[in-house]
Amino acid sequence: MTRAVLSLGSNLGDRAGHLRAAVHDLDDVLLVASGVYETPPWGDDDQPPYLNAAVLVHDAGATPRDWLDRARALEATAGRVRDPDRRFGPRTLDVDVIAVWSDGGEPVLSDDPELTLPHPRAHLRAFVLRPWIDIQPYGRLPGHGWLTDLLNAEPLASDALAISPRPDLRLESN
Repeated sequence: MTRAVLSLGSNLGDRAGHLRAAVHDLDDVLLVASGVYETPPWGDDDQPPYLNAAVLVHDAGATPRDWLDRARALEATAGRVRDPDRRFGPRTLDVDVIAVWSDGGEPVLSDDPELTLPHPRAHLRAFVLRPWIDIQPYGRLPGHGWLTDLLNAEPLASDALAISPRPDLRLESN
């Protein structure tokens, strides 16, 4: 039923290993994985830099809630522990469901507090949009517009300058 873009990030432990393990665990639904980017931490600056990537996945039987459950399972496998006092704190793996489309290509919209679609802050995050452009160069964030337009406008254009491509790190499925 759906195709989805998932954003992956890690800034604790074996950052690249956490991203690779997530991509490997998505192998049965993975269409394409982006390049890896090193990015400054979001929110709390007193933490290590992140490695970020995006993946495009498809599963004819998946609902948006299934993608959220899968994201949480990937985080749990990586040993993620949520700190309710530190919303933007460091993490072994963060997997966000950014956008979901029906097989007909229509964006799935949801105002469920547990799974708002599209992700309510994706348009404000260069670390989400830059990897996403790798996998959908002509992509659009539902309700916000073209990815490249969002990334090239302030304040994201300034944020994008702090993103470093990491061509030495590759995310490949088996």
